[in-house]
Amino acid sequence: MRMRDLCDLVLLAALWGGSFLFMRYAAPAFGPLTLIWLRVAVAAACLTPLLMLRRQVGALREHAFGIVVVGVFSSALPFALIAWAMLSITAGLASILNATVPIFTALIGAMWLRERLGATRAAGLVVGFVGVLVLAAGQADFKPGGSGWAILAMLLATLSYGFAAHLTRRLLGEVPALVSAAGSQIVAAIVMTPLALWSWPAESPGHLAWSAAITLGVGCTALAFLIFFRLIANVGAARAVTVTFLIPLFGILWGSIFLGERLDAGMLVGGAIVVLGTALATGVLRWPSRRRA
Repeated sequence: MRMRDLCDLVLLAALWGGSFLFMRYAAPAFGPLTLIWLRVAVAAACLTPLLMLRRQVGALREHAFGIVVVGVFSSALPFALIAWAMLSITAGLASILNATVPIFTALIGAMWLRERLGATRAAGLVVGFVGVLVLAAGQADFKPGGSGWAILAMLLATLSYGFAAHLTRRLLGEVPALVSAAGSQIVAAIVMTPLALWSWPAESPGHLAWSAAITLGVGCTALAFLIFFRLIANVGAARAVTVTFLIPLFGILWGSIFLGERLDAGMLVGGAIVVLGTALATGVLRWPSRRRA
């Protein structure tokens, strides 16, 4: 991997890891639904001009059904679930739970598309879910306002991302990446508009909340998508998805620096197990096999 590509990988992880920080700042002020509408609307406003410059707007009409479906499962639904979860859990914990996306992607592929898992990927699923249980064991409280519901919301969001990965491949496999990215944000913005209007905050959020929301849309969504697709073009999808392993590091780092969050032993152990499971599920690590003499 070239130095430029490595820098892109680290920058992408920093941006996506930072999304949990910005949601922690903005979600209490805007509410989850309004915040996510702002996020996707700002991202759509950034990406649509690029779509027009490349004369790819027509592709939105040609692949409207796939773009609508993917937009709901890749952006509107998971973004809203994560924003709601950020009202109750730390940025570090959310970023660790987010690392289960490849695990759910592999599980859905095996159950829905009958894809063969193999011993290594199957072991990754088991290890990953053990990690989730370790993370949830000391923090899952399902009383009203408890963090257990937030953890469940995060896992539902990662499940939605897993569905979106397969839907994108099946419905938008031949569609240019910029069309998929811009289209999904446009769809998410349209879907979230009535919900945002319904839940618009009675009091105007402060400058910090507005800055966090705009940065979330411009940096953590629009710019991050462009960097991700450039990485895929330069180093391939298999290497690009290794960003999953770096996101928790930045999520924990930003939460510690800017929010004063503490990392306890349970998060360290559970996070390490989740990352190990993800590495096995994606094929980055191989389960040791016995060699015949």
